[in-house]
Amino acid sequence: MWWVMPLTIVHVILAIILIAVVLLQSGKNAGLSGSIGGGAETFFGKNKARTLDGMLSKATSVVAVLFIITSIVLSLFAK
Repeated sequence: MWWVMPLTIVHVILAIILIAVVLLQSGKNAGLSGSIGGGAETFFGKNKARTLDGMLSKATSVVAVLFIITSIVLSLFAK
């Protein structure tokens, strides 16, 4: 099984990327401005996917799914 080692390297890289993407996201409650601006963002935030938080959220989902897939594949072929 020659592909286990490259898949392990990809798995470690995905873990590092997942940690970085999660740490780059802003918190849901950013103090007083988060509570006041939260309603306005919900009302006026139709292009949330185009903001940095939207892109980071989508990237988190994609990297997390890839991480889970590589985890399952590596666990199936563990010795």
